[in-house]
Amino acid sequence: MRIAMVSEHASPLAALGGPDAGGQNVYVARLAELLAARGHDVTVYTRRDDAALPDRVPLSAGTVVEHVRAGPERILPKDELLAHMPRFGEHLARAWRDERPDVVHAHFWMSGMAALQGARGLDLPVVQTYHALGTVKRRHQGPADTSPAERPALERRIGASCARVLATCSDEVRELGRMGIGPDHCSVVPCGVDTEHFAARGRIALTPGRRARHRLLAVGRLVPRKGVDLALRALRAVPDAELVVAGGPPADGLAKDPEAMRLLGLARQLRVADRLVLLGCVPHEDMPALLRSADVVLCTPVYEPFGIVPLEAMACGIPVVATDVGGHRDTVVDGETGLLVPPGLPAPLAEAVRGLLAAPGRLRSYGRAGRERAVTRFTWEKVADGVERVYHRAADHRPVPSGAPR
Repeated sequence: MRIAMVSEHASPLAALGGPDAGGQNVYVARLAELLAARGHDVTVYTRRDDAALPDRVPLSAGTVVEHVRAGPERILPKDELLAHMPRFGEHLARAWRDERPDVVHAHFWMSGMAALQGARGLDLPVVQTYHALGTVKRRHQGPADTSPAERPALERRIGASCARVLATCSDEVRELGRMGIGPDHCSVVPCGVDTEHFAARGRIALTPGRRARHRLLAVGRLVPRKGVDLALRALRAVPDAELVVAGGPPADGLAKDPEAMRLLGLARQLRVADRLVLLGCVPHEDMPALLRSADVVLCTPVYEPFGIVPLEAMACGIPVVATDVGGHRDTVVDGETGLLVPPGLPAPLAEAVRGLLAAPGRLRSYGRAGRERAVTRFTWEKVADGVERVYHRAADHRPVPSGAPR
């Protein structure tokens, strides 16, 4: 198949760890790579955010990243990109008239707008993956939500106009149903994990010479919704543990990062600053060893559309304690590969962690079960299998309606 992927803010070439660079970038990059390896011709369209970028960058055999001129050629927060989507859509329409794809896969809601505009009148099936829903973000962030006010309404229109919605977890399908997009219009294909890179081989000591402590590890972007502050509050009740946090800018940039400074201030206020280690961005090749250095990996966001970190930890054979939200409900099996705790409450989190640290046998059992679950259900090959099935189903769908979002 000739596959067009649209990922307006999440380039597969981006360095991970920034406020708008995370799981979606990984998903697009890995999926494009695997589909190309299966013989598909894949082009990923992403917004040009640097004037020095070439128009087209080959990734692997059959995969190309195309940088689209839509708005200023500099990095912009994704919530400021809406005004530039019509120009993005115009570029797609021109490109697809010249070289028609068999299926279009839009990643994020603004990509869906551009993709539907580009596909209008060309009889192209558009598959939509939201990666995050505005209704959920607004519910949890309230006035702090910087998304455009029209986002929820546009997301509903995109879902109704596309050939198929590819959701990443069952919780998302339930949320889409509340938006009026029925389950018969949705397919669930989870995100995946590289179980060869993330593997249960050996452990490392991150800080030689430090007094022996249990290690709790949190990995992810340094943004408030990731809930590292919850882990810090729980740390007060786990006195024999340290909390290591990987994510955000490089270590030499942490002093200028607002969330890093907030967490350090909170740690001092809670009197746990001597047990908090902020690493900054950790290279992908070092992440498996870092995960294996932990006794428990904490995933404590207030909401999470999917969440790849629990899968990476499970693939490394490390138990996970995660908040009972979003995709965590599909990945972490409570009492088998880890524990699920209520979001926003430090006491249940601390209790769960203390119980696991006091039971080495459970830690080992959860680690083994997590590795088995990752290998049997969440490899990228299985993800590619599911996505291919959705593409073929969408290709038989009706053409994009004339009333698609503009």
